[in-house]
Amino acid sequence: MLTMAASLFLVGVVIYVYKSTKPPPPKICGTPNGPPITSPRIRLSDGRHLAYRERGVPKQNAKYKVIVVHGYDSSKDVYLPLSEKRMEELDVYILSFDRAGYGESDPNPKRSVKSEALDIQELADRLDLGSTFYLIGMSIGTYPVWACLKYIPHRLAGVTLVVPVINFWWPSFPPKLVSENYEKQPKIEQMKVRIAHFAPGLVYWWLTQKWFPYSSNLQRLPLLFNKRDLETIQKMSEVRMPDEYKVRQQGVYESLHRDVIVHFGNWEFDPMELQNPFPNKEASVHLWQGHADKLVPYELQRYVAKKLPWIRYHEVSDGGHLMIHESGLCEAMFRELLLGEEPSIT
Repeated sequence: MLTMAASLFLVGVVIYVYKSTKPPPPKICGTPNGPPITSPRIRLSDGRHLAYRERGVPKQNAKYKVIVVHGYDSSKDVYLPLSEKRMEELDVYILSFDRAGYGESDPNPKRSVKSEALDIQELADRLDLGSTFYLIGMSIGTYPVWACLKYIPHRLAGVTLVVPVINFWWPSFPPKLVSENYEKQPKIEQMKVRIAHFAPGLVYWWLTQKWFPYSSNLQRLPLLFNKRDLETIQKMSEVRMPDEYKVRQQGVYESLHRDVIVHFGNWEFDPMELQNPFPNKEASVHLWQGHADKLVPYELQRYVAKKLPWIRYHEVSDGGHLMIHESGLCEAMFRELLLGEEPSIT
């Protein structure tokens, strides 16, 4: 009798664990059980849709066309503190889009570092942006930008990476440097990235279970933000964002969790082995890092910049992870990328 009870208990545990690790199917926009489609979308060659948003000068009149790639737990409605007047002055058209699984864009179960770059290229083609365009990515939304530098450099007129999240398993990093900076991360963040890298099948369970503290980033706790970031968050909270709830509306697995799995997984290339895509200086690449960023270690970012001397590296002394959402820095980033103006804020 005891053996039977133990067996039933074991079966119950196995079933519970299996269900806990298996994410529910996404609620795809436009389907009977999914959210409604309220934004313009393009259809990709594989049948998926990408939702997008346009800002600034009308596309056909703009001198500069910029695609903005949002970060983690964000969307095409990412906050950019540029007024209409400033965008007109810069003569810039800005295109942002929901990456796969976010907002109103269809999930991509086959999402990879490379597929994100190809999505960007197809988006640009469908919307007739021309042979080249500028690209700005932020936080974890920079892995698509690294992929564009690798796979479609001929389409880029200029690139800016803002506080790009590091993958601790990029081969070019010295093990000691990685270990030192990895140990500085909060324990819950260490666990998150290790699970994403070594056991991606457990990511859904880890980020949804209630037994242990889990990703502070997912929970939007202040643990990973410095004083300057917290001030920025306060200012952003005063800006009306009526569609913020749409970010996760199709489910957290194909949006947030897939981001973590792809970024901290094994890449098809090492960014630090990229060759200068613009040897004739026909375009430039910029990287902005906050010295006080609690999420991305500046020591590792400096190493990346050292390995890629063709990147123009800017480190803001008291900057955190939300620098692009500060009006002065955001404008400086656009002016440097589009006009070649040397930033005075560092």
